[in-house]
Amino acid sequence: MSFPACSAPRRLAAGLFVAALFAGQAAGPLAAEEAKGPNITTGASGAAGAVATLALAQELFGLGRSHGDALTVLAAARLAASAEVSPGKEFKRSTSGEGEAGPDAASSPADAGAMFGLALTLAAQDEFLTDVILDAQTATGRGRIGGAFSQSASLAAGRTDSWEIPFGGGAYAELAVLGNGTSDLDIMVTDENGNVICYEGGQEDRLYCDFVPSWDGFFFVAVENKGAAAAAYDLVTN
Repeated sequence: MSFPACSAPRRLAAGLFVAALFAGQAAGPLAAEEAKGPNITTGASGAAGAVATLALAQELFGLGRSHGDALTVLAAARLAASAEVSPGKEFKRSTSGEGEAGPDAASSPADAGAMFGLALTLAAQDEFLTDVILDAQTATGRGRIGGAFSQSASLAAGRTDSWEIPFGGGAYAELAVLGNGTSDLDIMVTDENGNVICYEGGQEDRLYCDFVPSWDGFFFVAVENKGAAAAAYDLVTN
């Protein structure tokens, strides 16, 4: 879900989000960098990896959970189980806003185990489907896709996290913010010059973003909790 494909209202919202995010920063250095274009190589792409797999798993899980569909939840569980996730590096993180300083307890986004568990619950008395789910759960871990690194975070209502993440020029970059579905998160990725790379607003709490930077640089992931409840999310990168 990259920003160039967003609708006009989302582009306007993204612009307002950027303005708010950078309000109060020194104007001199930013003005000096305004002439630089986005740190992204137009037309470049790469092979989507474990980050994309995890993002798709969360999308399917949310859909299956909302419809009470065991097969959709099972598909999500199998995808999540196929991606190997390691603890991420400690990226620089800052939090601002007017919410409570300490968020209420919020459960992390579902992992493969929780997804299999819900699939079994939804299968109920269907013995055949239950056997299919148990067989799939037993088969997890075979041929797993590596390369995903994750950090978990909680965010109180009304507050915004800002993460600083380095990516190398010319190398395919993937990142995802995967919410737990309890709140409304607006998510934006910008480069060091404030150019919007990806944006997700509305009622969603998930974003997947892939791109190829033109040069070595830092990218900033802003996660704003616009809901009334605390939110938990995973920040996943390659």
